[in-house]
Amino acid sequence: MTGILLVKASSALTKKHLQPSSTQLMFNYCPPVKLPDLESKTFEDGKRYYVTPEGNRLPSVTTVLGALKKQEIMAWRKRVGEEAANAISRKASGRGTNVHTLCERYLNNEKLGDIMPDAREMFNDLIPYLNKIDNIWYQEQALWSNQLGLAGRVDCIAEYEGELSVIDFKTSKRIKTRESIQDYFWQTCAYALMVEELTGYAINNLTIIMAVDNEQPIIFKEKTEDHIEGLVKAIQFYKEQE
Repeated sequence: MTGILLVKASSALTKKHLQPSSTQLMFNYCPPVKLPDLESKTFEDGKRYYVTPEGNRLPSVTTVLGALKKQEIMAWRKRVGEEAANAISRKASGRGTNVHTLCERYLNNEKLGDIMPDAREMFNDLIPYLNKIDNIWYQEQALWSNQLGLAGRVDCIAEYEGELSVIDFKTSKRIKTRESIQDYFWQTCAYALMVEELTGYAINNLTIIMAVDNEQPIIFKEKTEDHIEGLVKAIQFYKEQE
């Protein structure tokens, strides 16, 4: 069953989660296969690609899926103006990066360090949901698929509420609906298929953990098989634009 869970976060944090111990693991790591990192390079056509161990160059998942929204983004930039669009994009990108960094450090059992207050507030709202993650396979791991012709870097692959899932962390200024984030499901579906191609292990669950400005986080839970067709169509659209 697919669906969306909108749940209220608990503000109660244990001492264990506020002060990670250097001698006691809070989150267990158990990667089934050690995967190499990938280098990304800019080639003569001006585009950036990931380079696989075999020497193949593959576009990123976000680049491919971004082709579907290119016209929409261009129209938005024209409507609000280039200067305003650049300022909004920089703020959103910076905050999103900071929230991702905090999530990564937290799941790595590391000290959180100093981060801008707005990102820290959003991260604090995510803690009850991060605590539902365990038995982590990969974090910020480069993945690729020669069959799909894609590469990318997954936020997290781990058990969420006891089920092995591709987990993606998102930030948003407003509450989003399932229908408005189909590309998020295609992105995580791609990562699930990449893992299966690289390791032989199928991942059937996709989980989006979304922090929202001045709202409680939203959790979207989907099945990989429900988004393969949409992903394939998005890849075909990208190839047609090349």
